[in-house]
Amino acid sequence: MSLLIAEVIVDVSTYHVDRPFDYEVPTEWAHIIEMGCRVKVPFGPRNVLGFVVGLKNETDVPSNKLKSIAQILDIEPVLTEEMLLMAKWLKNETICYEIDALQVMLPSALRAKYEKIITLLVEKDALPVEAQVIFGKRQQANFKEFERAELLPLLKQLITNKIVKIENVVKQQGNVKEIRMVKISDNQQELDKAMEGAARAAKQRQLIEWMGRHLGEVLLPQKIYEETGASSAVLQSVIEKGAAQFIQEEVYRDPFTREVSRTQSLQLTDEQHVALKAIVGSMEELTAKTFLLHGVTGSGKTEIYLQAIQKVLGEGKEAIMLVPEISLTPQMTERFRSRFGEMVAVMHSGLSVGEKYDEWRKIQQGKVSVVVGARSAIFAPFTNLGLIILDEEHESTYKQEDSPRYHARDVAIWRSEFYKCPVILGSATPALESFARAKKGVYSLLSLKQRALHQPLPTVFIADMREELQKGNRSMFSEQLIDAIRIRLEKKEQMVLFLNRRGYSSFVLCRDCGTVVQCPNCDISLTYHRTTEKLKCHYCGYEERVPQICPQCQSEHIRYFGTGTQKVEEEIYKLFPEARVLRMDVDTTKQKGAHEEILQAFGEGQADILLGTQMIAKGLDFPNITLVGVLSADTSLHLPDYRAAERTFQLLTQVSGRAGRHEKHGEVIIQSYTPEHYAIELAKIQDYEPFYEREMFLRRRSSYPPYYYVALIQISHEDVMMAAEYAGRAADWLKENLSNKVAIIGPTTASISRLQNRYRYQCLIKYKIEPNLIPVLQRLLAMYRAEWIKQGILMTVDLDPSTI
Repeated sequence: MSLLIAEVIVDVSTYHVDRPFDYEVPTEWAHIIEMGCRVKVPFGPRNVLGFVVGLKNETDVPSNKLKSIAQILDIEPVLTEEMLLMAKWLKNETICYEIDALQVMLPSALRAKYEKIITLLVEKDALPVEAQVIFGKRQQANFKEFERAELLPLLKQLITNKIVKIENVVKQQGNVKEIRMVKISDNQQELDKAMEGAARAAKQRQLIEWMGRHLGEVLLPQKIYEETGASSAVLQSVIEKGAAQFIQEEVYRDPFTREVSRTQSLQLTDEQHVALKAIVGSMEELTAKTFLLHGVTGSGKTEIYLQAIQKVLGEGKEAIMLVPEISLTPQMTERFRSRFGEMVAVMHSGLSVGEKYDEWRKIQQGKVSVVVGARSAIFAPFTNLGLIILDEEHESTYKQEDSPRYHARDVAIWRSEFYKCPVILGSATPALESFARAKKGVYSLLSLKQRALHQPLPTVFIADMREELQKGNRSMFSEQLIDAIRIRLEKKEQMVLFLNRRGYSSFVLCRDCGTVVQCPNCDISLTYHRTTEKLKCHYCGYEERVPQICPQCQSEHIRYFGTGTQKVEEEIYKLFPEARVLRMDVDTTKQKGAHEEILQAFGEGQADILLGTQMIAKGLDFPNITLVGVLSADTSLHLPDYRAAERTFQLLTQVSGRAGRHEKHGEVIIQSYTPEHYAIELAKIQDYEPFYEREMFLRRRSSYPPYYYVALIQISHEDVMMAAEYAGRAADWLKENLSNKVAIIGPTTASISRLQNRYRYQCLIKYKIEPNLIPVLQRLLAMYRAEWIKQGILMTVDLDPSTI
């Protein structure tokens, strides 16, 4: 048989090994191995995980240097041919390592976990006493056990003297969940034989008689105990006599916490019907078309998604439905499960490693046809995709901030071209780039200008907080909002209060010397959290006790400034002691399933007020919400980011859309210190197009996207001078190697100039067309990986930064 060679991408993220390596496939595995399988391969002194990306019969590697695959981890490939192609595209598109692109497509359970294992090579008595204690009665011990006992010098000596050996073991994190079941024999003769053996045991005989009526069935032991009254000892005896046997059966962990009742398709409005017809037409023509579904809040976009997916399932194909926030997933998943039942899998960061693994396997094994999930669900291993949907497509959470820095929208469009199927980008406030593409005809624009149930949009009032201050009102609530809350409490209606900041106060300040308590690792003030009486950094996780005196001048005049969700909650209870408040932010949703519990409690009317951060701004649909209060519309407006006005408009429009979605009319009160700003004025009337025109004019004038593309180079070091020097080198090198049509801005300090004790500088590249950009950036990265990294420099390249 001719030699079989596997091309393997190894799990080592370094520049020098970012290519396939050739390994010989042992003859006994030649018929088993496939592209997309995971393998263990010798690489240098250790075994590492690798992915088979190609199979061939020839190699340039000399036979005396050609190593063999050590182990095959998968009988069935975990990556499809499409995913292997997608990894190559991602590698080029986001300038990342191919191994990172391959790993991002798999659940964390299938990623490698390396453990150093120490194995004995001699009799235990030959070991020093300290080492004997660690090994105990075992032949192997974990490296960490020697580390904890501070015996690494001794371990090194034992390895040198060949008394023990150390090896890297690749372990898989995800396990198939199995439960113990009882399989009753399907052979009556075996039961008769067991009956003879139990001649004097009445309870055993009763159980065997019962089993005779359930030949061949597989049951939970608990069910047998309940139905027969037999004890575990009686069952054990009957099994020993051959009437049944214990077996291990695989079960899926269930991420769904409650039952749902089935629903039927709703009657579509004329606008919805036109939109759905266009999408279905693209499916029938098998064309990869991207639709921008632009509909006001409450216009029934979700019903279009559901009916389009119904059509896809009818053709035996599959669909991916992405939502931006984990908090939206429970509500969206419930709507999909009530329409499609067991055909739905869910994927998001709130699931345990085991649940994610099981959901992924359900998809891979073809047991479900619809996935609802956050960003990573775009890599669901379907092989016959018929539709991909991104709901709230403007959300920045669709962009991955770590390598590979992909945008879910770009991956969706790539997959749609591979499967010749449509993509729907849905939003009441599309990203300017998306709307500009729709205007140019790159995307097909579908508009829904009316709410589905023809309810009017909520009435929006803007409260000028400057006037409130002049009136002597120093609280965080305007008089108008206080009155509105009181009315809703009397009417037993519900309301949503929105503040884009968690914690109690933004910062702690000394009123005598003006010192603001800063994070020691980052250039940012610490946030006060009332429940734990601690100051926390929301960037690096550092925390400390609240100081009683100023660390600088020892004054006792410490004051809390700014407003957080905890402080608002406290203030509500002072003003309205009878109000029942649910707070929803990162602090209250740390526990697994917390999002679902809070939303379920609110939906069941267990609270009057839902107070939260941006996770409550979109997607929520409760009939009894008649008031939405935005406590500070300016929080996101004055950030040093060219998208600040766009994000503020989107947020205000989305949160306003939570009110009056059913029979009861809705009201929105937006509190602001700059009520005349166009983003706030246009959000008041929920008019997207005038905002789009105004913002595009400013973007054109400032040469920002969508008129220009931008790429961001960020450089960091623990020494501020080193960071500045290498950022300057990068900027100079880019100026020399890119055309004069490209603008290089910087280097300048990043908006947070120090993070986790590293000083950060950045360069911004603005360009319209620059064919050499990716090759030039790849050369810059090669230079960085070969030389700069040795100096402790860290450099990242983001070709489509969500923040600047």
